[in-house]
Amino acid sequence: MTQLTEPDVGDDVVLLTVPADGGYLGVLRTATAGLAARLHFALDEIEDLRIAVDEACAMLLAIATRNAELECRFAVTDDALTVEVTVATVRGARLPSESSFAWKVLTALTTSAAAEATGRHATIRLLTRRTEF
Repeated sequence: MTQLTEPDVGDDVVLLTVPADGGYLGVLRTATAGLAARLHFALDEIEDLRIAVDEACAMLLAIATRNAELECRFAVTDDALTVEVTVATVRGARLPSESSFAWKVLTALTTSAAAEATGRHATIRLLTRRTEF
């Protein structure tokens, strides 16, 4: 999987933690849309990012431990939004390969997508840069 890097120190960061349950994904989608709107993303860009966050979370929910929490970190810069979602995983859990349909969706809807899985946690990071008009 692609290596994750930290956003710049000067970024605005929003942390949001919800139960790792599909019923709470609407909270993350709404937060994503609100932050993207703050950056003046186009409506299509906002919707693409909401779908990408939903897809990333679905990947993580499939390998989450029982009673886990999704930790979502939004880093806001002048022209980009980075969404990093992390969850505690079951032993031996693996994310879909970068050639899978799910990854094709993520890379089509964002500027870049990366993942990292350790023995205990998995993280997916999505970066979307605002299109200049």
